[in-house]
Amino acid sequence: MHAFTRRTARAHALVAAAAGLLLSACGTDGGTSGSGASGGSDRSGPSASASPDASPTTTAIAVGPAPGAFNDADVMFAQMMIPHHEQALEMAELADGRAEDPEVKELVTAIEQAQDPEIRTMKAWLKGWGRPEAAGHGTDGGHGMAGMMSDQDMKDLAAAEGRDFDRTFARLMIAHHEGAVAMAKDEQKNGRNATAKSLADDVVRTQSAEVNALRTILERL
Repeated sequence: MHAFTRRTARAHALVAAAAGLLLSACGTDGGTSGSGASGGSDRSGPSASASPDASPTTTAIAVGPAPGAFNDADVMFAQMMIPHHEQALEMAELADGRAEDPEVKELVTAIEQAQDPEIRTMKAWLKGWGRPEAAGHGTDGGHGMAGMMSDQDMKDLAAAEGRDFDRTFARLMIAHHEGAVAMAKDEQKNGRNATAKSLADDVVRTQSAEVNALRTILERL
């Protein structure tokens, strides 16, 4: 049990460290363009004019346009990751009154504190780029994206309680996070905007750590 607690603590430390990197990447300066990777037509984004917006776990997070050039891969990353994160928050909200395991509850809090600010940040990018928050990607409301839960999955999670909820949540969130990591790796490979690629780095680090923690929890339950 002590070894498990140490592993979970390390996972939470990774989450906290990655969140700090996100704040640095989304600051009001440091807006250099990306490496020029392919993935769509490039645009020159407006200079950053971030107005801090307090989040539950950070002093401030920039919600202005991402500075520097961007391409279609950056736009798609934001457009697809927003509903992906929103569903993760819906799953986390279901834990209230249903989750029993304290470490599941801790991870729920970490998910909420990380992904809500990221949603607001990505929405600000799209506004600054002059792109809609949603675009037709043939995803059937997002359910076709990697790791997205079906309506039945969400109903099953809502119907579960206690240890059954903990197991179901861990199993579904592992798949959900793995989908987000795959999308973020696509952005790392094909995106151009430095700030968007930095957020993708953050998603890969933090959600991979959370997957490891969830797998350990699932083995224990």
